[in-house]
Amino acid sequence: MRSVFPSLLLCAVLLAQFASVGRSESPAVSWPTFRGADRTAVAPDTGLLAAWPEGGPKLVWESAGAGRGYASVAIAGGRIYTLGDGPSTADDKDEYLTCFNQANGRPLWKAKTGEAWNEGDPSWQGSRSTPSVDANRIYVITPHGVLVCVNDRGAEVWRKDLREEFDGEKADGWGYSESVLIDGHKLVCTPGGEAHTMVALDKLTGELIWSTSRGNDRGAGHASIVIAEVSGTRVYVQITGSGAMGVRADDGKLLWTYDIDDTTAVIPTPIVRGDLVFFAAGYGRGGALLRQVPNAGGEVTVEEVYGLNPELANKHGGVVLVGDHVYGDSDDGGIPYCAELMSGKRVWRSRGSGRNSASIAAADGHLYIRYADGTMTLVEANPSAFKEVGSFKIPGSGQRPSWSHPVVFDGRLYLREDDNLMCYELMAE
Repeated sequence: MRSVFPSLLLCAVLLAQFASVGRSESPAVSWPTFRGADRTAVAPDTGLLAAWPEGGPKLVWESAGAGRGYASVAIAGGRIYTLGDGPSTADDKDEYLTCFNQANGRPLWKAKTGEAWNEGDPSWQGSRSTPSVDANRIYVITPHGVLVCVNDRGAEVWRKDLREEFDGEKADGWGYSESVLIDGHKLVCTPGGEAHTMVALDKLTGELIWSTSRGNDRGAGHASIVIAEVSGTRVYVQITGSGAMGVRADDGKLLWTYDIDDTTAVIPTPIVRGDLVFFAAGYGRGGALLRQVPNAGGEVTVEEVYGLNPELANKHGGVVLVGDHVYGDSDDGGIPYCAELMSGKRVWRSRGSGRNSASIAAADGHLYIRYADGTMTLVEANPSAFKEVGSFKIPGSGQRPSWSHPVVFDGRLYLREDDNLMCYELMAE
């Protein structure tokens, strides 16, 4: 028995490990920031449910302690991170970066980041920046514009006030919500405004590496920076209140801009495919497609494939690219659309079972569309027609808009509804 028991124990451990890594046929290593590692909001998972049973997929666990807010979740190293005001695990109403066990949702620690965001309409209040995880450090920007670095035990390492140190400006009154980009040794973010529109900092110390100035920039929007490679030149693509811009990663040189008319807010994160950049803005502005053109000396310019098409406007739910088509909400109408990427032609627009604005993610040939009324739906990513193949009402929704973006990771669906986190099983039997 002395020799048999260790062998049985070893087998059990190995089986548990294989079960963990085998949850999805194509698991992502992590979902370390807003919209995932490549910021596409498209998960690599396969073998997922092609339709949901009545009432939705199986709820694996539900946990409290995320706090009030609209941040999505970052997942890395078996942990889940989000940002929220006055979590139920705290004794005050301040804002906290919170950490949970991915396997069971158990709260692990919380770190105070600053004061709660109580500006504007009460239904808009709360934190909104999804954390970015890099090895044993987590980075987040508070709505007040304070960039905070915390280690994986919840201890603060350093902080920078983007408004005070870089004359940061927002293009609207809704606070900062960008998720910082970690690229090698650099942390890149967007204070906004003319003085330091974009900055690169040393991710370990917060010290300034370079700064980019965009003349007459109206201020930061809500988008997060996306990386493009254009004939050997690494470009950071971002959208501010003034429109799109491309910055050379090596030295922070402003390579190109594509200005838009002033609007209430510019929110969706851009999509990059090769030398192409698709971006959208809401409030009737539309979606546009640009092509980055390489020039001598590492220079890059931009040309318009098509300008802003009002039929492709998107306010804050985001747009995903699946195959050769983009999918998103029609502004904030809760009416998803599908359009050809290269032409901008809208091929369908249809209402699902949810109402009001819709945020979107994609995986395994399907769209995961979450409506502001708390309805979560599964829709085929099919350019031929809109086909909803499942829906359920998110527990606890209905008190405030259900705006936090859904995340599909390693065969499971993660939802944040203010103070509550929920995990659903998506793997087919």
